[in-house]
Amino acid sequence: MTVAAASSRPEWEIFCQVVDNFGDIGVCWRLARDLAARKPGGVRLWVDDWAVLQQICPPAADVDPRAGSVVEGVEVRGWEESFSPLAPGRIVVEAFACELPASQLEVMAAQSSPPVWVNLEYLSAEAWVVGCHGMASPHPRLPLVKYFFFPGFDPRVGGLLREPCLLQRRDAFVKDPAGRLAWLRERGVDIDPQTLRVSLFAYEQPGLGELISCWTTGARRISLLVPVSRVLADVAAGLGCPAPEAGAHIRRGSLDVHVLPFTDQDGYDRLLWASDLNFVRGEDSFVRAQWAARPFVWQIYPQADAVHHEKLDAFLALHRPGLPAATADAHAAFWRAWNACPGEGIRPARAWPAFSEALPVLAEHARSWCVAQAALPDLADNLTKFCSHIRQSPR
Repeated sequence: MTVAAASSRPEWEIFCQVVDNFGDIGVCWRLARDLAARKPGGVRLWVDDWAVLQQICPPAADVDPRAGSVVEGVEVRGWEESFSPLAPGRIVVEAFACELPASQLEVMAAQSSPPVWVNLEYLSAEAWVVGCHGMASPHPRLPLVKYFFFPGFDPRVGGLLREPCLLQRRDAFVKDPAGRLAWLRERGVDIDPQTLRVSLFAYEQPGLGELISCWTTGARRISLLVPVSRVLADVAAGLGCPAPEAGAHIRRGSLDVHVLPFTDQDGYDRLLWASDLNFVRGEDSFVRAQWAARPFVWQIYPQADAVHHEKLDAFLALHRPGLPAATADAHAAFWRAWNACPGEGIRPARAWPAFSEALPVLAEHARSWCVAQAALPDLADNLTKFCSHIRQSPR
């Protein structure tokens, strides 16, 4: 990745507030990179937590957040409390209802042709999203209109983030077993190809200790690949050891635990492709796991009043068709246990045997699901067309 001088007024301007670690910035940085690679005109990304940006975009460490520089075609700038707006982008994306600074709105409204203003919403499989996608919300005071843009799995909404060459890069990596194992060895992982490779990226997980005990006594060898993240404390508790650091390798019975350094987005994609089963969380890694075309387990971001369980069930219902009933039930039971859904009271360790037995069928289904989603337009393409349509319409 290269760093260059900041550009003039961009085509796209994205505002991102880091609410909880890497989800919001993960989506915004990936979208910004994708837009910058597709079409000239420039992309400016404002981020309010520079330290988090640096973890997924290491070159940002060499950038003055006040001055801004261009990294991979994206002008990155720090969004500080004393915000000083620049000439706004022709399209302004407010990510996840982060609320633009008042001074930014004033500058947007003062333009002879105000920017297209889009609120990029969170991803959901819920049915109501279709009716809300594209809705307009006039500003109560300024001559501005905000449009709501929903990512999703239905062709009537905004699609999923997928850069044009992603699946080709994945296939090249997957079709090179020697290269894949070499990539793992570079990270301290030297394992039998017959071992079940499991990547684990998760929030805190109280049920993990029992699952680790299940894995250590199981008949099949498992290599658990854990990037440094919030779940590492639960891994340590399950192993009965102090919190391990990056590079650690711990063996307990049939389980080998490898702690990996936190990686940039491209490296994380390769980790998903190199694994047989991926535990993911939030939104960005959830989508990338689907493009990996591997079985995966989603830990949805917890919300008040457990509304996240409704979102989880909506995706499970969408994802279920094509699976044998027993496989779909085992899949849903483990996902619901992993997310502490009410009802059955099943713990992840208890749901694991049936889920593990279903993995070969789930692997075929994951490939079919990926093909079906890849046949739909992706988010950046849909967003570009949506904003072009708004521009051409009377406002």
